[in-house]
Amino acid sequence: MVEIRFHGRGGQGGVTSAELTALAAIEQGKFAQAFPSFGPERRGAPVMAFVRVSDRQIRTREKVYSPNIVVVLDPTLLQIVNVEAGVPEDGILIVNTKFSPAQLRASLGLKRRLAVVDASTIAVEVLRVPITNTTMLGALIKATNVVSIDALRGPVEKRFGPIAERNLKACLRAYDETVVEG
Repeated sequence: MVEIRFHGRGGQGGVTSAELTALAAIEQGKFAQAFPSFGPERRGAPVMAFVRVSDRQIRTREKVYSPNIVVVLDPTLLQIVNVEAGVPEDGILIVNTKFSPAQLRASLGLKRRLAVVDASTIAVEVLRVPITNTTMLGALIKATNVVSIDALRGPVEKRFGPIAERNLKACLRAYDETVVEG
């Protein structure tokens, strides 16, 4: 089973990212679940969402404590949230940042493998809004292959309707521009 934790801020689409990932996995014939972690958050407050993907039925319903993959939609969270919490040594962090993996590691002391993409710039240029959810899915797919771009198409079209193509374009551009360590 692959477990994923998304870190974002309220209104950035972290919950939507988790749901789209799970739907794409189901589209590929896998079992999946997605769920948010909410408290009294408001727009802009840090939030988390979780995904599990497996080839077998998933029976656990608890929060993800040891994710294999962490996706950080908002780089400002790196200063206030321990995004590496619970991540095993072979885990990966996928971060929306303008910095290279080496620069990010040097400035924050991150220890896990990194994949980086400037999703904020891509989102503004392609979507015309600073919402990085579908953009970061391109980075997630490039770094992990947890789902395929083809499997993501249907869920994105259903969720976004007339703006689905722009979201897919942002996703594909992020896939192309993501830098994955080793």
